Amino acid sequence: MLPNSLRLAVVVMILTASTGSLTTPADARSVDIPDWLQKHVGTGDGQIAPIVLDRARALYQKKVRQGLVKNPCYLAKDATRPSTSASGKPGRRFYVICESTKSFRAVSSGYGNGRNLQRANFSNGRQCARNFSNAEGSKLTTGGSYVTAETRTSFKGYYNQSGMRKPFYRTFLLFDGEGETRNARERAIGGHQAVFLKWQCRFKNPQSPHADDEGYVPYGKLVNYTGGRSNGCTTWSQSASKEILALVEGSPTTLYIYPESSDIDAVAKALKKGRSLSRAGLYWNAACLQAIGTPKFWPKRTLQPIINQWRQSLPKQSPLVLPICK
Repeated sequence: MLPNSLRLAVVVMILTASTGSLTTPADARSVDIPDWLQKHVGTGDGQIAPIVLDRARALYQKKVRQGLVKNPCYLAKDATRPSTSASGKPGRRFYVICESTKSFRAVSSGYGNGRNLQRANFSNGRQCARNFSNAEGSKLTTGGSYVTAETRTSFKGYYNQSGMRKPFYRTFLLFDGEGETRNARERAIGGHQAVFLKWQCRFKNPQSPHADDEGYVPYGKLVNYTGGRSNGCTTWSQSASKEILALVEGSPTTLYIYPESSDIDAVAKALKKGRSLSRAGLYWNAACLQAIGTPKFWPKRTLQPIINQWRQSLPKQSPLVLPICK
């Protein structure tokens, strides 16, 4: 039996390509995965696909060795999974793994909804993601390697709770990426609770620290989109968001999101040739693959000019002025 250090070296060599990206066949498994974690590996509901776990572990171990991460837990996401499970509940495609305490949790998470522009339709449906990109303004998910960074909490407005108007604050966890994900901050890509405040009106509240020059504050309705689509960010339920934010506050860790552009291109080529993904050593969630047909990655160099042109074509609009609440 190989020593732990040698076994780990073998895993790293398998998972790390000369370009620095994490590449491994879909059916390959790290030989040092502990038994308690092996039972969570698979493609069923609440399980993590082998390729996703292998790459997430390799990224985490790499950053730990570099001294960049000391958090005992790491994160992973499988954006090929559906938004809704067979039971009708939000599909679990985000993972919190703490090997030191033998803890594994699978929770729901959103993916990028994209856009439908005149020159290109790169929008995603509510159940499965077909389109991916790292272009700024694309509202799409980009798979690859990230490290969690600082958090920022912002005021979104007031909402009604038990007959009283309460301020709503949402905390945003920034991600720092590398390679194709290195523009994560430029894209404002991070993680937060899957809730936004849909503004309806404004009311007078000069005592509020958030009041404008005339003493008004925005008021609206909370909209929960747990397990649905986002603007490209990773979104969680209220309970999962609270746990994850507490876990990484002041202690960054790694996040690996599957699939990368190379995975998407490889799957698309295999499907075009009529090849079996499993025989080709590739992975995509079967239910979503049936729903989307062929996935597509839109590289920044291709999509960014289209988005920029669309933005420049938009007519100038007057600043939004909310009506007074009745």
